[in-house]
Amino acid sequence: MSRAMQCQSCLPWGSWAQLPRSLAGSRGTRSVSVRAAAVPGPAGRCFLRKILRTSSISLPRGCVRYQGGSQQNSAQPGSSHHGRSQLRNVASSGAIQKHQKSLSAWFSHQPNEERQFGPSFSLDAVHVDPVIRESSLEEILKPSPDLTIQNQLQQPSRRVISLHNLFDVDACGRQVKNVVLYGTVGTGKSTLIKKMVVDWCHGRLPRFELVIPFSCEDLSHSHAHVSLRRLITKKYQHLRDVVPVLEASNLKVLFILNGLERLNLDFRLAGTELCCDPNEPVPPAAIVVNLLRKYLLPEASIIVTTRPSAVRRIPGKYVGRYAEICGFSDTNLQKLYFQMRLSQPGCTGEESQDRSSAEQENLVEMLSRNLERHNQITAACFLPSYCWLVCTTLHFLYFTRTVPPSQTLTGIYTSFLRLNFSGEVLDSTDPTHISMMKYVAKTVGKLAYEGVMSRKTCFSEEDLQQCFEVEMKTESELNLLEVFRSDVFRFFLSPCVQPGKEHTFVFTIPAMQEYLAALYVVLGEKKTLAQRVGQELSEVIGKVSEDVAVVVNIISKVLPLRFLPVLFNLLKIFPRYFSRVSGKDKDAIAHTMAEELFKEEDYYNDDVLDQINSSILGVEGPMRHPDEAPDDEVFELFPIFMGGILSRRNRAILEQLGCSIKNLAAFEIAKAMKKTVIRKGRKGLPPSELMDYLFFLHEFQNERFTAEAIRSLRAVNLSSVKMTPLKCSVLASVMSTTCHEVEELNLTSCNLDSSSLRTLFPVLLRCKALHLQLNSLGSDACKEIRDLLLHDKCVVSSLRLANNPVGEQGARYLAEALAGNRSLTQLSLLHTALGDPGAEAIAQHLAENQHLQELNLGYNSLTDTAALRVVEVAKRHETLDKVHLYFNDISEDGKRALDSLRMDRDGVRALVFLTAGTDVSDYWSHILNVVQRNLPFWDRERVQQHLALLLQDLESSRSQTANPWRKAKFLRVESEVKKMLGKLQDGTL
Repeated sequence: MSRAMQCQSCLPWGSWAQLPRSLAGSRGTRSVSVRAAAVPGPAGRCFLRKILRTSSISLPRGCVRYQGGSQQNSAQPGSSHHGRSQLRNVASSGAIQKHQKSLSAWFSHQPNEERQFGPSFSLDAVHVDPVIRESSLEEILKPSPDLTIQNQLQQPSRRVISLHNLFDVDACGRQVKNVVLYGTVGTGKSTLIKKMVVDWCHGRLPRFELVIPFSCEDLSHSHAHVSLRRLITKKYQHLRDVVPVLEASNLKVLFILNGLERLNLDFRLAGTELCCDPNEPVPPAAIVVNLLRKYLLPEASIIVTTRPSAVRRIPGKYVGRYAEICGFSDTNLQKLYFQMRLSQPGCTGEESQDRSSAEQENLVEMLSRNLERHNQITAACFLPSYCWLVCTTLHFLYFTRTVPPSQTLTGIYTSFLRLNFSGEVLDSTDPTHISMMKYVAKTVGKLAYEGVMSRKTCFSEEDLQQCFEVEMKTESELNLLEVFRSDVFRFFLSPCVQPGKEHTFVFTIPAMQEYLAALYVVLGEKKTLAQRVGQELSEVIGKVSEDVAVVVNIISKVLPLRFLPVLFNLLKIFPRYFSRVSGKDKDAIAHTMAEELFKEEDYYNDDVLDQINSSILGVEGPMRHPDEAPDDEVFELFPIFMGGILSRRNRAILEQLGCSIKNLAAFEIAKAMKKTVIRKGRKGLPPSELMDYLFFLHEFQNERFTAEAIRSLRAVNLSSVKMTPLKCSVLASVMSTTCHEVEELNLTSCNLDSSSLRTLFPVLLRCKALHLQLNSLGSDACKEIRDLLLHDKCVVSSLRLANNPVGEQGARYLAEALAGNRSLTQLSLLHTALGDPGAEAIAQHLAENQHLQELNLGYNSLTDTAALRVVEVAKRHETLDKVHLYFNDISEDGKRALDSLRMDRDGVRALVFLTAGTDVSDYWSHILNVVQRNLPFWDRERVQQHLALLLQDLESSRSQTANPWRKAKFLRVESEVKKMLGKLQDGTL
C-alpha cells in the first residue's frame, strides 16, 4: 500500500484538529529482524564470515541479546589489561580533557541572534529544560487528541523523565542503550542537546566518560566512504589517541546524532550491509545504521533527535526508549524562562541600574499576569522558541538605545525562522527537496494572506482544507503535506482560546500571520493560473530559442528558407512580451503595499509598535465581556513586513531558507513604490500613522528611497505618540538619511526625557519650530536643550517647553542657552515652575541675546519684582517686543506699572490681563485659547481663581469707560470668561 493511501486510511483529511504524532508508516524502510540463523544459504554464510572476519569482536560478544535497544547480557565481556593500560595512557595525556574544552567552547557559542542580549546570556546562565515525557511506539502511531489549549497544557499522565535519566533501566529492568528523542519544530531539541554536551563538559553528566556528537546534516552532505575511526578523528582531532581503544576498553561512550530526519537510513540487509569494524570505510548512513543495530561498538550509548515524521525510520527493536520533548507545557516553566531571561544584568544597557531593574521587574510582572489569564500567548509559549521570540521582541521594544541597520523587527522574525528552519528540506526522501520554509510560504503564507485580505485571524478546518488540500494532485504532494502536518503545523497555528472558538485555529504569534502574508506576496506566489502558465511557457520557450538559434543560422545558409528567421523572431517575441507583462506584478506588489500602509480606517489606531507591545503584555484593565462585539482586526504590520523583507539583509537570510528574492525584483518593486508610497506619504498623516510610515522606512533599509521620502516631509507631527527609546532611535535613523531643514517637529506629550533628547539631537538641530510641551522635561533635559541651542548648526527659531517641570536649575541652563544662541526668536516657558529665581536667571542673561522676539513666562508664580525685572530688561532688548506674564501672582500695583508700557515708547508689550487700560487687550482671545488648551494639565482650582480675577478686572475697566463700543467689547469678553468659569464649575470643560 502506498504511503499516501496509508495516511488516508488512518486519518481523514478533513480532521485538522487531530494531528498524528508521527507518520503512520516509514518511507523506504522496513523493520527487518536481523539474526544469523534467519539468513539461510550463501547469504547466511556470508553473514557469519562478516562477523568472524573482524578480529576486534570476540565470540562471547555474539551471545549478547539485543531487544529494543536495551541490553540483557548473558556474559559480561571483560576488559583486557592491555586495554586498561592504554586507556590510562590516554587519560594521562589529557586527550579527553582537551576534547571537553573544545566541545565546551563550540557548544557554548551562541548564534548572532543571541548576542543582541549581551554577553551574560550564556547557555549556563539562561536555560530552562523543557518537559520530556516517556513515550512508546504505539503512542507515536496513534492520532493525537483534539489539538486544544487544554490538551497542550494538560498532557496525559505519561511519565516525565529528565534529560540525565534517559538511559536509566526500562520498565523490564534492562539497560537502555538507544534513545530516540523527538519533537516538533521549535520544541528545543537542538538547544537541549547543546545543554547536554555542555553539562558533560563541566562534569554534570558523570554517567558517560566520553561524548561524541554528530550532526546528521553534516553526515548527509558527505557521500564518500569513511570509517568510523576516520569520521571521529576528522571531526575531533583530540580523540585520535582515544579512538583505537574505544572497543577494547570499558570506556562509557555516548554518541549524539542530532537531526536524524536529514538522513535516509535503510535498515534492510540489502540496503545497508552489516559492519562491525570501526576501520572499514562505509557510507556515513551505514555507520549510523550499524551503530543503532549494535553491530558497531555495541557497548556505546546513542541518543538520536528527530522530528516526529522520521521516528519510524528506526525500527522499534533497535530503540530502548522513546521520549517526546513537550516544550513548556507547564506555564510555570514559561514564567521561569521569562524571569531568567528578562532579569539578567546588562540586558537593558542602562546606565542607571535601579531604573533598569525596575523596568525589568515591571515587564516580567505584566507578562506573568498575561500568562495567568491563559491568553493566546500561553499557547504560543508552549514552544520554547516562541518564548525566545517574545523576549527578543521585548528587548527590541524596551531596551534598544540605537538601531543599527541589522536590527529591525522584520530582521528579528526572519532570523527567528532561520534559527528554527536553517534551510532544512521538508522531507529528505522527497525528490523535489523543497525547503521547509518555501513550503510554508506557499501554503501557510496563502492562508495568512487570505486572512489579512478578509480581516480574519481565526480559521476553521474548512479554511485549512481550502489552502492545503485543494491543489493536492500527486502522491508526492500528499506525502509532503503529511510531513508538514506532523512536524510543522503546530509551530505556526495553535488552537484559539476565545470562548466558542475552541475548534478554530489562529497563528501562534499574531504578527507571524502578517509576516507570512507579506512573504507570500513578495515571493510572487500570489498569481493567477494564467500568470503561472505564462511564466512556465516563457521559461521553456526562452531556453528552446537559444538552441534553435544555432540550428536556424546553419539551415538558412544552406537552404533558401527565408521564412525560418522570421518564424524564429516571432518565437522570441513571447518571452519579451511576457517579461513586460510580468513587470506589472511588481507594480501590483507596490500598490498592495501602499494601499495597506495608508488605509484610512486604520488612521487612528495605536502605532504598530504599541500594538505589538499590547499583544505580548496584554491590555491592563477590565476584560471584555464574551457577548461584547470584538474590535475590527488590524493588520498594519503587513505592509511594513513587506518592505522589511525586501531589505538586502533579510533577502540574504531568506535565500538560505530556500526563499529566493532576486535583486532585480527588489529593485523593480522599489522603483514602483516611488509612484505610490512616497506620493501618498506626502499627504498629512495622523501622528500614529506617521510613526508607522517612519517605521516602514526604517524596516525597508533602502537609504536612497528613504531620503527621497523624508525630503518630502516638511513638517513632522508625532504629538501624543509615546516615544520610547526605540521610536526615538527609528526617528533619528530615518531622518539622518537627509540634511534638509524641517519646518516643524511636534513632539508634544510624547513621554520624552533627557536620553530621548540625546538620541534625537541630530534631528532637533535641523528643526525650525520645535514643540516639546507636556513631556516632564526637568533640569537634566534642559541641560541637553542648552547644548542644542548653543550648537553652531542649530536652526531652531521657535521652542515651546510649556507644561514641563523646568524649575530654577532648568531655567539657569536655558538662560545660558539664550545668551549664546543666534537662531531662537520665540521661547515659551508657560507653566514651567520657574518662580522668581528662575525668572531672575532668565532676565540676567536676556540682555546678551540679540534675536529673541517673544518670551512666554505665564503661569509661573511670578511676583511683581520678577515680572518688572524681566520687563525692564525687555525694554532695552533690540528685538524682544512681547512678554507673556498672565496667570502670575501680580498685584494691582504691578498691573498698573505694566499697563503703562507703550509699544511705541518702551518697545515691548506685556500680556498680563485681558484689558489694556480702559480697553480690551488685542490678545484677549489668545490668552483664553491658551487657558482652554492647557486646562487638562493645570490646577483647576487655581485657574478658577485667576479667571475670577480676570472677570473682576474686566468689570472694573468697563465701568471706567463711557465709550459704548468699548463697553460692548468688554461685555463680549466677559461672557466668554463667564462661560468658561461655568463649564469649569460644572466639570464639563
